[in-house]
Amino acid sequence: MTATREQTPDPSLQGTDYNFSIKQALTGAQMLFVAFGALVLVPLLTGLDPSVALFTAGLGTLIFQIVTRGQVPVFLASSFAFIAPIIYGVQTWGMAATTGGLAAAGLLYVVLSFAIRAFGSGFLHKLLPPVVVGPVIMVIGLSLAPVAVNMATGLAGDTQIMPRNTALLLAAIALGTTMLTAILGRGIMRIVPILVGVAVGYIAALVIGTITGESLISTAAIADAPWFDVPNFVAPEFNLAAILFILPVAIAPAIEHFGDILAISNVTKRDYMEKPGIQNTMLGDGLATAAAGLLGGPPNTTYSEVTGAVTLTRAFNPAIMTWAALFAIALSFVGKLSGALSTIPMPVMGGIMILLFGMVTVVGLSVLSKLGEALSEARNMVIISTVLIIGLGGLTLQFGEGFTLAGIGLSGVAGLVLNLILPKQRD
Repeated sequence: MTATREQTPDPSLQGTDYNFSIKQALTGAQMLFVAFGALVLVPLLTGLDPSVALFTAGLGTLIFQIVTRGQVPVFLASSFAFIAPIIYGVQTWGMAATTGGLAAAGLLYVVLSFAIRAFGSGFLHKLLPPVVVGPVIMVIGLSLAPVAVNMATGLAGDTQIMPRNTALLLAAIALGTTMLTAILGRGIMRIVPILVGVAVGYIAALVIGTITGESLISTAAIADAPWFDVPNFVAPEFNLAAILFILPVAIAPAIEHFGDILAISNVTKRDYMEKPGIQNTMLGDGLATAAAGLLGGPPNTTYSEVTGAVTLTRAFNPAIMTWAALFAIALSFVGKLSGALSTIPMPVMGGIMILLFGMVTVVGLSVLSKLGEALSEARNMVIISTVLIIGLGGLTLQFGEGFTLAGIGLSGVAGLVLNLILPKQRD
């Protein structure tokens, strides 16, 4: 870090004003490299097309830059908060209806951005305080625990795709590598632990397969895929039940957006909450997510990994993210890349998911820690416990024939309503 700061600054990288030139192309590619692991994990876990996710990440980042007039150096890509709702939505209503619900979640951000313009940013914190947002984020992480464990043990539905012990070995190698890279890694390595974990797990699968004679990786998908291929875009359907199920999930990422903008403001020493304004960054995030849903991609969110890379490289010029977006769009048309991603053994992904889903839960705990001593107040304990049990217990409410509210969505609504109707704690 010290050596980086002592280097002669490159004006094309160091300035905080938008300045697009060919000199930033390599740095832009590096930013995409940092985001790549998490970006493609969401579609690989949910059944969406990784190529579509790459395209919508690039498109979403460009939309965000247009809305914010190229003032904020952030990269937008797949949001982990929506993994469980996407999986449930696809199983219940199908892919098209689920992506329609994701587009509606983006429009909710748009509505919030206009509400911020009208009432100020403080209203959102009053409507969604830590006592509501914290347990909802925890539900998102904990509800995905069975998914991670099943993947790590090689279980796909009721089918054991590889011997359990072999699957657990691969998962342990990928998990251990990701952990050690995150803890001991230096420089750029510390912010790409997912990529390192996947790479080492993939190599381990090749080695173990050679030793045991088992076929752990099939390269047929790579051979069959063309070099140039149009992403498998999905036209959305607007199903009211799917929309109302997914909308409450957007509560947590909406609040997280504030933290991401504050983080990049601290890095660049510019107050993006004021200029371009949180209302405009929220609008850009919402339009990017809506566009992703309309094309069949996962919802977008600002990536903290890329913010870490910006901190490390001192590359504050927002035009660098334009290059990252253009590279993402270009890679989305490389069919061989999508084929290669599909060959990653499921237990390798499962090992990494054990860590990542747990970290989502820890984020929820950190939000709750902001309550301090107020965490032990009866009112807050009532809200937190109710949200957790409803979200993790599988409670389902049926309204009419076509509308069901369950899981994360129901827990989010419950927390919101309880926070509004329960009386304040008496002194």
